[in-house]
Amino acid sequence: MTIEGGRTLNTIKTLKPLGGSLLALSVALATQNAQAASDAEAIIQNNCLACHTQEGEQAWSRISHQRKTPEGWLMTIARMQVMHGLQISDEDRRTLVKYLADRQGLAPSETEGARYALERRLNTSESFDSQAFTEMCARCHSGARVKLQRRPASEWEHLVHFHLGQWPTTEFQALARDRDWLELALNEMVPELAQTLPMDSNAWNDWQQQPEAPVAGSWTLAGHMPGKGMFHARMEVEPVSGEDQYALSLNGQYEDGTSLRGDGQAVVYTGYEWRANIEIDGQVMRQVFALQDGQLSGRMFLRDKDEVGADVVAARDVSGKSEILALQPAYIKAGTEAEISIVGTGLKGLPVLGSGVDVVEVISESPDLIRVRARAAKDASGVMVPSVGQAEGGRFAVYDRIDRVKVVPEFAVARIGGNGSSTPRVEARFEAEAWAAGADGQSGTADDYRIGFVPATWSVAPFDAVAEADRDVHFAGRMNSNTGVFTPAAAGPNPERRMMTNNAGNLKVQARVQDGLQTFNAEGQMIVTVQRWNNPPIP
Repeated sequence: MTIEGGRTLNTIKTLKPLGGSLLALSVALATQNAQAASDAEAIIQNNCLACHTQEGEQAWSRISHQRKTPEGWLMTIARMQVMHGLQISDEDRRTLVKYLADRQGLAPSETEGARYALERRLNTSESFDSQAFTEMCARCHSGARVKLQRRPASEWEHLVHFHLGQWPTTEFQALARDRDWLELALNEMVPELAQTLPMDSNAWNDWQQQPEAPVAGSWTLAGHMPGKGMFHARMEVEPVSGEDQYALSLNGQYEDGTSLRGDGQAVVYTGYEWRANIEIDGQVMRQVFALQDGQLSGRMFLRDKDEVGADVVAARDVSGKSEILALQPAYIKAGTEAEISIVGTGLKGLPVLGSGVDVVEVISESPDLIRVRARAAKDASGVMVPSVGQAEGGRFAVYDRIDRVKVVPEFAVARIGGNGSSTPRVEARFEAEAWAAGADGQSGTADDYRIGFVPATWSVAPFDAVAEADRDVHFAGRMNSNTGVFTPAAAGPNPERRMMTNNAGNLKVQARVQDGLQTFNAEGQMIVTVQRWNNPPIP
């Protein structure tokens, strides 16, 4: 990135009053950034101008008229390699992605509502206000892929023509052959996209003027992994050579005492898009976080099995700042005692969990983790905002009884695999979410409140008569009754099945939760289907 960008200049302005050493560091970083930009521009000049044309200094046809996430730019360059024979090294591709994502990325507010695709939350059920958008764009790939880019009208029109040229059968598919697809795409969809997803926006202009957020230092992480449970950890982040690149070390544990340790590398794109690979217990995990207001939030998942992952929130240690990130567990039943962990940064002072909840004992305390034994009064109930000293935050629920239970996700997809095929099995992971009735005592009203994820006993059943006749429960895979993790069966034709079909299935997911003498049952649905052969960074 060249120095005319507001983010680099603002960094220098912020650091200058703090002393000569920091000024020297900021100048070195600006020089490094300028060199990286020069390298990227040279790569474009040498590799891209056979097809693209120069439109001015640091401007090229097509390239300069789009804004995308790092994954979006990676997919664009990969498409140039696959479809147009672009020859480029992995290192040069990384340089280009960094340059383009920094210079032509998305502001944080522009990614809201679509980050599930970046974070590989592949069981998300999409819903859009525009029926035309749903039928035109979201019928072949996720709508999030479109929502995570910005173009002027002329570029959206180019995209329509690209689709029709690259996939000529587009006009003959469902939701296209019954209408004048090209007419609708050009005259209705292009104007809608240009208006709702414009190249120029105040959000992007404002974001470019924001100072760089500090990254290096110590961070506290709190997370939750379906099938495994809660965890907390410390993450040390150190800058290394290269623009916005960092070395990581992670040290923590799950609620069952299992250690969580690893080392890795991170890159920050566009000033806030955190991407890291970190090896934990011999497996590489991918971190896709957004950095805002001194916090990281997003998902950490296995790079090669992205359905196995955890929701994470993290905060950087800042002198004089105290912050609560999470309580683990974040609920207690009225009239009982429980051990609660308070995870945060700079924690100091008396922990208070809320009205009607007494801290009986402080088991251990440190600036990032306080473990207490708490007792809830028999008449306590509701959602509390805990505090430690002057810090308030997190959420703590007190309930007298469970009112209902939900299966989360309500609908999921698992995929057969392995058995000599090129793709592994894709598990499905479920949790039981408990809810309590609000002050009115009525179930299903607006003041009901979420208790949290609770232990359950899991099973599957045929979803319908067809699934029962085809014995889907027997063939499609196995559910772990304790963890809610479903492992699908092997890929390929199964000679034991009717017509030698594969091990696909349509299953009802059942959770049974015991709360004292009461038993609660909840159901969801899971489709066990075939492999996904095309699995791009943004689905």
